[in-house]
Amino acid sequence: MKITNPANGTTIKEIAEDSANSLEQKFNRLKVAQKLWQQEDIQKRIESLMKFHDLLDERKDKLAKDLTAETGKPLQQAYNELNGARNRIKWICANAKKYLADDWMVEEDGMGEKISYEPLGVICNISAWNYPYLVGVNVFVPALIAGNAVMYKPSEFATLTGLNIETLLHESGVPADNFIAAIGAREVGAVLLEMNFDGYYFTGSYATGHYIYNKVAPKMVPCQLELGGKDPLYVADDVADVKNTAIGTADGAFYNNGQSCCAVERIYVHEKNYDEYIAAFVEEVKSWKIGEPTEAGVYIGALTREAQIKVLEHQVKDALDKGAKLFAGGKRIDKPGNYFEPTVLVDTTNDMAVMRDESFGPIIGITKVKDDVEAVKMMNDTEYGLTAAVYTATQERAEKILSQINSGTGYWNCCDRVSPALPWSGRKHSGFGATLSHIGIRAFTKPKGYHLRGKWEK
Repeated sequence: MKITNPANGTTIKEIAEDSANSLEQKFNRLKVAQKLWQQEDIQKRIESLMKFHDLLDERKDKLAKDLTAETGKPLQQAYNELNGARNRIKWICANAKKYLADDWMVEEDGMGEKISYEPLGVICNISAWNYPYLVGVNVFVPALIAGNAVMYKPSEFATLTGLNIETLLHESGVPADNFIAAIGAREVGAVLLEMNFDGYYFTGSYATGHYIYNKVAPKMVPCQLELGGKDPLYVADDVADVKNTAIGTADGAFYNNGQSCCAVERIYVHEKNYDEYIAAFVEEVKSWKIGEPTEAGVYIGALTREAQIKVLEHQVKDALDKGAKLFAGGKRIDKPGNYFEPTVLVDTTNDMAVMRDESFGPIIGITKVKDDVEAVKMMNDTEYGLTAAVYTATQERAEKILSQINSGTGYWNCCDRVSPALPWSGRKHSGFGATLSHIGIRAFTKPKGYHLRGKWEK
């Protein structure tokens, strides 16, 4: 398998892919190792993951360089991702004991009732390329702390990063046979779906997630899917600083080249602020530096996958054919690598592909609305349900609007952010299940209820 730099098309490295036989051998090693890992004291497991947390900082220069080389992410954004991953690991490690401890529900003389949280066993984590550290730690960190073994399949577009993660976890004290990377593309993923894991955790597109769910369902094991989004944002008429709102929300739409499941993908602006917002938004977008991801100050780098450029070109053409106006960008940049101009389409409507289909690229559609009622209707007009954002002067108004939106996350005067303390979950085609928060820690366990009659002890 060739690892290619999307910024210039050169081959970075060639790596051998796993075969069905090698995957079976790895799985058998995981099954044996998991029994021993489960018996380790939870404090030792936490200490191992905190050592991993420290190594991400100690080795950050190499890790960021590899991440940028294989994904096209601007180098500073690669460093930002590593810092974000460390923050999540720290929170999970600080809270794992509390949420994995026995819950005593009844404490009476002669009868005690408690819930214990046992590890699932050996889980399969099929991860994503857009934020390999962030989406990875959401799964394998709590899974390992809970006592599971993990078969980790990085995306074929983030293989070097996946191997770096494996190496650092082993250096941190996680046994080599308790966390193993499965290397390859679609064919390797297909083999994993045929194997008898105790749980499947996937991050990626709706189409792939739908396929995985149907394949895994007969096994009757946990299957969590973190899928795509078509995340809407509404700018109300009472926003005090329209210009700064436009600047902040432009970042929410285009950070990491828009390659984020929670990136702003649709914007609805109250007619009172529409023209001012668009002017400030376009000015901000045109100010960004585009170029080689390793260059200082670059905000827009290369798209990770060349195939996505055709998606973006189709969305631009479809929008213009249906009456939208192009205020910035609109085409591939004529240079080596997967570069596409940051693109702003205005006067868009919800029948356009750019407002309906996940873009996963540097493109945004902006629509005028007359009031909150119309905004809510337009925001809910989607098959996805990951995040939704509202910019308004009051919390009361924001929560009233957000309570009507069928999404897993709501933002007031912010967007495109994730907190380890809050559950990360989708609705409809954005998936189901949750990572992060106490829910995400317990997502890698199976609860057992104990009825204890007699002289019980905690």
